[in-house]
Amino acid sequence: MIATRYRTAVLIAMLLMVPVAGSLGAEEPSDEAALREIKEVLWPRAYAEQDVALLDSLLADEFQMVDAEGNWSAKADELEWIRSNPPSYDSLVFEIIRLDIFENGSAIVAGRGIFSGTDEQGPYTLEYQSTNVLIKREGAWKAVASHVSGIKRNET
Repeated sequence: MIATRYRTAVLIAMLLMVPVAGSLGAEEPSDEAALREIKEVLWPRAYAEQDVALLDSLLADEFQMVDAEGNWSAKADELEWIRSNPPSYDSLVFEIIRLDIFENGSAIVAGRGIFSGTDEQGPYTLEYQSTNVLIKREGAWKAVASHVSGIKRNET
């Protein structure tokens, strides 16, 4: 009788655990999906909305960037820049061309950014190339490096 109750209790416990385990796995995005969300949605949103807190959450403390002119900046510089510079464009779209995830918890996300807007010279698009290195810490991807190059303006 005790053995039967024990087996029943174990069976019930196992059945209760199955939906929980299944739903936890289904809710967690894949690393690729998380990296796409960061680079295609969250990073552009941080700049467009001057959301310093959002950008802060995406960048590792040791983040450094090299801009198209070869200037180096740190995380604090980038946060101050978006705090002080409202966007002068209408939209920013980032197209991922390369997304590689490595077994050591690092990733490279590279592609083309396209700004569009209107300024004193008229309507324009501005394209640039960007490469980002991210690492996964405590389950979250953080950018540690960014490099921008190949900026070109197209009159539309």
